[in-house]
Amino acid sequence: MPFKETLAEAREQRGMTQQELAEKLYVTRQAVSRWENGETEPSVDMRKLIATVLDIPVIQLFDIDVTQLCQCCGTPFTVPNMPHGTDADGAENAAYCKWCYDDGQFAYHDEDELIEKTTPFLMEATGMSQEEAVSFMGVIVPHLKHWQK
Repeated sequence: MPFKETLAEAREQRGMTQQELAEKLYVTRQAVSRWENGETEPSVDMRKLIATVLDIPVIQLFDIDVTQLCQCCGTPFTVPNMPHGTDADGAENAAYCKWCYDDGQFAYHDEDELIEKTTPFLMEATGMSQEEAVSFMGVIVPHLKHWQK
């Protein structure tokens, strides 16, 4: 569901007006209205605050189907020529990209290492700042199969 719909629905389910939500977020009512109308979207960090205030998982505030992502780094398989990883026997593994998983071995052993190494690629692909990219990865990565405990 698009962010604007998710936000409005979550706010209304909690019986909050746009003004009440705005006050809790330290923004104007007009900012909340613009988000709900789809005119603008809040930053990753603001979405984290919104999730806290509305008591919902932050991933819910992103229109992302995590099943369509590499289950290690989060790169979408819709990227042209995105190669899949391979198991130790050479068979293609559709859950992971080749950069994360090759010949049955993972390239990254903890979330911090992954985020540090992949942030520059996310910045280049999206135009996000380093801070935004790191924050975004911090939201997505825990929901990927490889990092779930």
